Amino acid sequence: MYQNATREQIAALLHQGLSNMEISRRLRCDRHRVGDIRRELGLARTPHQPLTLEEKWRSNVREADGGHLEWTGSRQSRSGTPVMRYRQQALTAAAIAFRIKHGRDPIGYAYAECGVRHCVAPDHVDDQEGRTRGREQLRYLSGGRERPAVCRVAGHDQAEHGRLSPDGVSYCHTCHLDRRAEFAARGGPQ
Repeated sequence: MYQNATREQIAALLHQGLSNMEISRRLRCDRHRVGDIRRELGLARTPHQPLTLEEKWRSNVREADGGHLEWTGSRQSRSGTPVMRYRQQALTAAAIAFRIKHGRDPIGYAYAECGVRHCVAPDHVDDQEGRTRGREQLRYLSGGRERPAVCRVAGHDQAEHGRLSPDGVSYCHTCHLDRRAEFAARGGPQ
């Protein structure tokens, strides 16, 4: 597994300011050996993450047409959701974009509703609270009434279980999940 990296090779990379882990990866050598050589040379350890959260996030985006931002970093393997690790924590790129715009963590899921899949432009990303507020405004502007207090199907409290679709139509999230589970149990796609 490990190759025999020379002391000179390791020292050269240490003097470039690389971390023990990065040198170990590049030279395919034991990181403890790199640490020993660092101490022998009297070199300070490198900071684990010299970039701020926002700086690291910005290094993983590129501009796209229409003011959208495309994620160039890591993605969650199954859903393709843009993700980033920062100080032993996994965060979605959209949650970081929300934090950049609003100065707080999102409530519920953060994602863009601009129509571009996985857009991470801070101006396009909203959390559950913001989406609900916007959808309620749309509902009232298009002549909709106040949401019912309980769902008609199972009597679920809509203050807790109620949701609004992007066009402002209200529905019971619990009943929706139950219907999906029933459909999946009959062999339909989820």
